[in-house]
Amino acid sequence: MQALDQFEEDDAGTVFRDVITLALCGFVAVVILLLPHIRPEAKQADTAGVAAPGNVMVEARWPDELDADVDLWVEAPGDVPVGYSNKSGVIFNLLRDDLGRNADPTKLNYEASYSRGIPPGEYAVNLHLYRNKAAVFPVPVTVVVSAKRPDGDNARQLLATTVQLDREGQELTVFRFKLTEAGELVGDSVHSLYKPLRSGRKS
Repeated sequence: MQALDQFEEDDAGTVFRDVITLALCGFVAVVILLLPHIRPEAKQADTAGVAAPGNVMVEARWPDELDADVDLWVEAPGDVPVGYSNKSGVIFNLLRDDLGRNADPTKLNYEASYSRGIPPGEYAVNLHLYRNKAAVFPVPVTVVVSAKRPDGDNARQLLATTVQLDREGQELTVFRFKLTEAGELVGDSVHSLYKPLRSGRKS
């Protein structure tokens, strides 16, 4: 009698283990079947046909490891200077005021301005080293100016250079240049002369 009871208890335990194992296998199978639908593979972006976001684009980039606040200032013909204290004008908009590592979720040091339209005339691009917490000098800043023709989709680079900022508070004119209505660079119009564009104080 005692041997029979022991056999019945072992049989019940085996059935319980089998049911738990089958349930676990079913759960794993469901998870495996759902994985492709939970996080589908990202499709490769086709950047060849992506239109540029503005007509004239001015970009400034400095080393990502430097905790430095470099301000980009741009001025279009007949418009006000656009920078940190005046983020938009009739022609240009500043995309973002990059403060270095302050309130920045990324490690990129980058500012860009985009225009609406290409009014003919002289454009100015300035840089201002507002703050350099890294205390590393000089701060190299690469500036690129691109333009997209009104009837075109892709932007083409017009000007590019790297300048050195040697001290906090320094402002210099990177480029002064003229464009035609078609976005063509006027020959012999490129100059680099100091003329402050900024106004107001940064908080």
